[in-house]
Amino acid sequence: MEHEALVKKWLMSDQARMEALTIAAARKLPGWCLAAGFVRNLVWDKLHNFSKNTALNDIDLIYFDPDDISDSRDHEIEQGLREVSTFPWSVKNQARMHERNSDCPYTSTEDAMSFWVEVETAVGAALDDDGDVILVAPFGVKPLFDYTITLNPKRPKRTDFETRICAKRWLQTWPRLVVKVL
Repeated sequence: MEHEALVKKWLMSDQARMEALTIAAARKLPGWCLAAGFVRNLVWDKLHNFSKNTALNDIDLIYFDPDDISDSRDHEIEQGLREVSTFPWSVKNQARMHERNSDCPYTSTEDAMSFWVEVETAVGAALDDDGDVILVAPFGVKPLFDYTITLNPKRPKRTDFETRICAKRWLQTWPRLVVKVL
């Protein structure tokens, strides 16, 4: 089975992730997806044949709205999400993240994700208007199946990369992974 189809199948068979996607879709945010560990961890869990999913520290709901880049909007959205679920939401409008990262303004959610520190983290999932899972992945989903943690050549911050690997304990959680610096 093709990698993208497999990721979609795994997401659709994960009740909690589908619930989170449904809740996020109801917000009707522009260019939204649930990204980072939401997809990455699921794939790595499956590749490691874990019988139980690794717990998510948070669920990263990202979106792209250049008309309102205020921090307060993200907090309002988070509060609304917490009123309808117990998931650990983290909401970030990618239209302002270029400021934090000292980049030129991003043009979309996918463009913003293409600057994330690790290639494998830059994968998100959303639901289309018909309720079908769609993937947002500027580098594709194949890197998730390569058992690698890869420094993004567009964001070659080696110290941040190494700090994240240690802090998040990815190599301890998924011991078959290897670090790849291009």
